[in-house]
Amino acid sequence: MDPFQEHLNQLNRRHFLSKLSLGLGGLAMGSLLGCSDNDAKKVQQNPLQGILDRPHVLPKAKRIIYLFQSGGPSQIDLFDYKPMLAKMHGEELPASVRMGQRLTGMTSGQSSLPLASSLFDFKQYGQSGAWVSDLMPYTSQVVDDLCYIKSMHTEAINHDPAITFFQTGSQQPGRPSMGSWMSYGLGSSNQDLPTFIVLLSRGAQRPQPIYSRLWGNGFLASLHQGVQFRAGNEPVLYLNNPDGISSKARRVALDKLEELNYNRLKDFGDPEIESRIAQYEMAYRMQTSVPDALDLSDEPESTFDLYGPEARKPGTYAANCLLARRLAERDVKFVQLYHLGWDQHTDLPREIASQARDTDRASAALVKDLKQRGLLDDTLVVWGGEFGRTNYSQGQLTKDNYGRDHHPRCFTIWMAGGGVKPGMSYGETDDFSYNITKDPVHVHDFQATLMHLMGVDHEKLTFKHQGRRYRLTDVHGHVVKDILA
Repeated sequence: MDPFQEHLNQLNRRHFLSKLSLGLGGLAMGSLLGCSDNDAKKVQQNPLQGILDRPHVLPKAKRIIYLFQSGGPSQIDLFDYKPMLAKMHGEELPASVRMGQRLTGMTSGQSSLPLASSLFDFKQYGQSGAWVSDLMPYTSQVVDDLCYIKSMHTEAINHDPAITFFQTGSQQPGRPSMGSWMSYGLGSSNQDLPTFIVLLSRGAQRPQPIYSRLWGNGFLASLHQGVQFRAGNEPVLYLNNPDGISSKARRVALDKLEELNYNRLKDFGDPEIESRIAQYEMAYRMQTSVPDALDLSDEPESTFDLYGPEARKPGTYAANCLLARRLAERDVKFVQLYHLGWDQHTDLPREIASQARDTDRASAALVKDLKQRGLLDDTLVVWGGEFGRTNYSQGQLTKDNYGRDHHPRCFTIWMAGGGVKPGMSYGETDDFSYNITKDPVHVHDFQATLMHLMGVDHEKLTFKHQGRRYRLTDVHGHVVKDILA
């Protein structure tokens, strides 16, 4: 045989063995593989260790559970009580309030912008006296554990760039997500589960699409990418052994694969190879750790009484909140929940009531559950969407119906535990919930504050890519010190 052809055949056999390994374990963690020169040395020492030898500041939180409400919940109908709107219901939004600020294409062609007051009653609750609408009866029970930020604002006015901005610090796709930055900097606290886990649920209304790049690693090593846990019999794709492959056989295959990979590492010195070895091993350990985390048979009836009957149905928001608590108990560093369906452009009173029923009880239950288990002090819980909703109606306004368009100028989120002051409200908006009048908090400020609570200085955790250094907050962001406990 021609020597050159013989060499090509050898390469083809190596390629076949490499592809075959995916069916034996590598494919399960395919989303986690890879390494770049920046953290190659760290990966060789321990692929699950963060790039930071120690925190920049004393951490208040060990983990984050981010309850992302995709679509833009209406602050006016949930938390930002504005009696002025009731007095001016149906009147035109004053030009002195709008000040020429841009509208979306969905309302820019309307002949008028009639103010729409909320149809829902508001009351004050707890020692903090927080205003909450009757859409959130369970959340109203935990207001003294919550820190409301009513002065959030963003530049993005449409869903995709706005969600991307919250999750990655940029409106343009391609940057690492917040959970990936946490993984890159701080590493894992549990060698048997991913550092960054993602859970999805959806309401009955028209959900905006969610893309896997929102929990992507961007230019960081792909071992920092979020791992989606799905509902059903196979929560992590390709994790189970193929038919006819026993656990013992898989262990033998992984050992042989490791031997081949180390031989290749000696030949080429590519740090990605050692990273892959570590992730194959995690995939093997996850065959035990994932079913254990998802097995609710050890949960007492009192747990389901707390979270509600939906917690028994995999893939629901309530079930994901309960799973988030179980993952927090296992020291998963960043758990990201996405609940879709908060985009009420029309028929808002009916649709937002449905969304609130899906999320209110379980969100409050998560705070209560973490608190009673002693986990809330070092677990930061965040609830909020990508922007708020307008004070004027999109489309026709009637006595008992209205819709609301996107509003990036001011909106509300809440946080609990993990080093933030409980029972407080930070920031204020005007009488129309249109502009911020006190203590504005930008998306980059929010991101900087979350990183600070985890012990990371957002200006110091950087990654050099294509000739410049990047960070989650780009060149912006200030820690909101007034909300720190």
